[in-house]
Amino acid sequence: MTRSVYVTGIDRGDGRQVVELGVMELLTRQVDRVGVFRPLVHHTPDRLFELLRARYRLSQDPATVYGMDYQEASALQAERGTDELVSTLVDRFHRVARDYDVVLVLGTDFADTQFPDELALNARLANEFGASVLPVVGGRKQTPGSVLAETRNAHRAYEALGCDVIAVITNRVDPADRAAIAEGLDARLPVPAYVLPDEPALSAPSVAQITHALGGKVLLGDDAGLARDALGFVFGGATLSTFLNALTPGCLVVTPGDRADLVVGALAAHSAGTPPIAGVLLTLDERPSDEVLTLAARLAPGTPVVAVASGSFDTASELFAMEGKLSAVTPRKAEVALGLFERYVDGGALLTRVSAPSSDRVTPMMFEHKLLERARSDRRRVVLPEGTEERVLRAAEVLLRRDVCALTLLGPVDQIRKNAADLGIDLGDADLVDPQTSPLRDRFAERYAALRAHKGVTVELAYDVVSDVNYFGTLMVQEGLADGMVSGSVHSTAATIRPSFEIIKTKPDASIVSSVFFMCLADKVLVYGDCAVNPDPDAEQLADIAIQSAETAAQFGVEPRIAMLSYSTGTSGSGADVDKVRRATEIARSRRPDLKIEGPIQYDAAVEPTVAATKLPGSEVAGQATVLVFPDLNTGNNTYKAVQRSAGAIAVGPVLQGLRKPVNDLSRGALVGDIVNTVAITAIQSQNPNPNPSQHPNEKASEQ
Repeated sequence: MTRSVYVTGIDRGDGRQVVELGVMELLTRQVDRVGVFRPLVHHTPDRLFELLRARYRLSQDPATVYGMDYQEASALQAERGTDELVSTLVDRFHRVARDYDVVLVLGTDFADTQFPDELALNARLANEFGASVLPVVGGRKQTPGSVLAETRNAHRAYEALGCDVIAVITNRVDPADRAAIAEGLDARLPVPAYVLPDEPALSAPSVAQITHALGGKVLLGDDAGLARDALGFVFGGATLSTFLNALTPGCLVVTPGDRADLVVGALAAHSAGTPPIAGVLLTLDERPSDEVLTLAARLAPGTPVVAVASGSFDTASELFAMEGKLSAVTPRKAEVALGLFERYVDGGALLTRVSAPSSDRVTPMMFEHKLLERARSDRRRVVLPEGTEERVLRAAEVLLRRDVCALTLLGPVDQIRKNAADLGIDLGDADLVDPQTSPLRDRFAERYAALRAHKGVTVELAYDVVSDVNYFGTLMVQEGLADGMVSGSVHSTAATIRPSFEIIKTKPDASIVSSVFFMCLADKVLVYGDCAVNPDPDAEQLADIAIQSAETAAQFGVEPRIAMLSYSTGTSGSGADVDKVRRATEIARSRRPDLKIEGPIQYDAAVEPTVAATKLPGSEVAGQATVLVFPDLNTGNNTYKAVQRSAGAIAVGPVLQGLRKPVNDLSRGALVGDIVNTVAITAIQSQNPNPNPSQHPNEKASEQ
């Protein structure tokens, strides 16, 4: 029978969407087919379901998600009674449940409804659905004693109504009270209790939301600027010096439109990063002159300046009543929410209590989830040399919000901060280092000169070389100030990995550096090597690539069954190219007799059981290969791109292998998600025992 999780509450304002998103994240890590059902909905399309559908690539027909709207439900209950209402909703739930391994049920929201006992209705529906219940209690602006009592009462209420309560989550508590409340609940409840602190960034409205709600007109700014969250409001009316002292990070400046001095001053402060603001809201339908707007656009490109017709008092009243919402158009808020959930909820323990069935399939999303989970389990530091680039900054925000790893960003520190401010990105505790001015530059120059003395490199020459961000980042890895490096979004592959050849060098048992791609197909993950580094490896090198690829596969949970690819299978063909693959297979088998290796073998015989039964019967690899080793770069690179485009596969990589410490290269067309995955892979690669125990992996290279 389908297992279901029913996320519900006891009142409105509990911020339950954070929990619903977090539970969906947990379920999709373990189960391929997850359905969503909302028994009662105010209007469609439902904001949260649209977020879940976009984020988790749900194929579920939206028409099946909703039981009925509140108006229909109220009329049905009044006319035919609660039993008929429940019976109808149960029928509609089972239409979803029969097609999915597990269903996430989104309980009623206790807002603008006409049900006299909404808690009891949720409890009954959960019981009729056969769903486990996860109550959420809101704790905003409550004392610790009140929160403790309300949470215990919520557990007691649902348990008394016969529900299978798997845990209780208290949300939006004062951060200063969180630990005490968690300790109190642990001692008083028979089920796990998780306590989430209030997170201002989740309830903060975006500038775009404010503009829409107030009917404002955008005078300046771009989409990235409008997506910034307004973390507070500063109302301008004082002198400029007093006003500037009142600015806070992420605030929205609200000022009459004729105060050009405050507009220019606020944007100049933002440009200097002291502090970065969300934008400027001009009241009274007054607008600065064209000359002032031109200056404003140059001071802080992309920062929104919005004009509204209302006065400051009316504007303030509306602003203080607004609250940000999770939706498909606020993906950054989703990352904040997931980071909060993952930091304070023991996902593994909760998932065990759900008893969701494990899937034999490994979908792309499940693979990506496992990457982040593994990286987070043993947190490492990764250096990103391209610290001023927009995609890198956006990826950094995701990685920090999700607590995947610690980060060091390289580049001019003021420029990194300004670019982050322009994007509305909070870099949190990321370490920012400018290679040009860092006190590490002298030390690195001496180190690099010593490593390259045989090439005639002097300390003076090395001083210039190590100011390059990729060389500096590679030396940070070599010196133990970072565990790995990821670059390449704007640098060539050669510029990214050449320093690692000179500084980090290959492992003792590796003759070359090679690469793999993780090819995430619809129902499995294959490992392709080498598709990015070695143009025409000889037999010895090809054997090395096979062994390295098998080790990488195993490290990331893919059981290695290695196919040495050629245009011929078994003994059916001959020629120099086939003979190279045959020789490489023999070498790999002799070096690693414990590995399952087959070759030469054609691609179809390697992955398709029916073809394998004909061409190579009895092979323990043919038809079920997971690691596919291509004979040359031309074949490998074209094949991975063909599979990526024609089969809709997600290609994660290239992942470099054979180096003593991990350095990975990005495609210059890499998306933010690609960067996040590559950084997570790099962090996982570094989780092997450090070969030099004297180097502390998480020592920070600060500017101080």
